Amino acid sequence: MTNVTGPLTEVEGREGLNLARRSLETYVRTGRRLKPDAAFTGGLAEPCGAFVTIHSQDGALRGCIGHMIGEGPLGELLIELGISAGTRDPRFEPVREHELSGLKYEISVLSPMKKTRAEDVTPGVHGLLIRNGRYSGVLLPQVAVEWGWDRVEFLAETCRKAGLPMNAWEEPSTDIYTFTAQIFSE
Repeated sequence: MTNVTGPLTEVEGREGLNLARRSLETYVRTGRRLKPDAAFTGGLAEPCGAFVTIHSQDGALRGCIGHMIGEGPLGELLIELGISAGTRDPRFEPVREHELSGLKYEISVLSPMKKTRAEDVTPGVHGLLIRNGRYSGVLLPQVAVEWGWDRVEFLAETCRKAGLPMNAWEEPSTDIYTFTAQIFSE
């Protein structure tokens, strides 16, 4: 998978991971939102979309929540997403305090989305947003690599996630958007 260049330096990426971890830990232990020590600077001050993904000790997905478009400082968004990924992903029960030390975090900082054609999608480089009417689904670039999907499988699985038929990407009424992600993992 291509890990693209993005707005964060390596140091800022590690700080972003730390923000996601500390925000969930603070929230689970105290019920309060983490307050940053100072104003965000550099890439963490930029408005970017992002996802926080959490895995359990055995590598199983434990939560993943994101926003496609950033409306404020990335650092603030990572604090919110850290809490949300651990407590508000509807697929999972909220993280409990005894689990905290065994969790592994990943942040994906997103580029702006571009409307594209199916034939221009490159698994491992692009993430996908597929939309048709009120249905939409998103898969991050790393998902295609993790599952070994080719372009058609990636498009079909994104349609499935959207609640659409798996061939909906072929319909003229379906919009396909790509984005890239700068990924940092523990």
